[in-house]
Amino acid sequence: MRRLIVAMLCVLAPMVVGAQPAKESYAPGLGEFMTATQLRHAKLWFAGQAKNWDLAGYEIDEIKEGLEDAAKQFPTHDGLAIAKMIKTHTEAPLDDLEKAVEAKGSARFAAAFDKLTKGCNACHTEAKKAFIKIQRPSTPPVSNQAFRP
Repeated sequence: MRRLIVAMLCVLAPMVVGAQPAKESYAPGLGEFMTATQLRHAKLWFAGQAKNWDLAGYEIDEIKEGLEDAAKQFPTHDGLAIAKMIKTHTEAPLDDLEKAVEAKGSARFAAAFDKLTKGCNACHTEAKKAFIKIQRPSTPPVSNQAFRP
């Protein structure tokens, strides 16, 4: 037993002694926040189309949370007031979407979704990224999730 402990110490000691201090932790860039938002946007559409109002409400909350995190991490970016732009272009459409989901109204949901999409594109244009154009998705973004309630 003693030999085993000594052998383990001989193997592990160099690792501990040579260990480097932890490097700076990872922080997602603005693009990662936006890609996650784009995925949630697509999932939101399919949840609404399937009248899965619980899932739609969840996706709205996740979009809001992700955008809040992006605004906190990047209040400004490349000289642009990102936090202000996010609020200006998404706050009202997300509120409208929440109301549509609460009312379980498909037509109202589609109109509010389109308003959010328009807000996303207006934000991209203001950020000098008009080449990023968001639209209603045509196929589910993931095949391993059921969108029907």
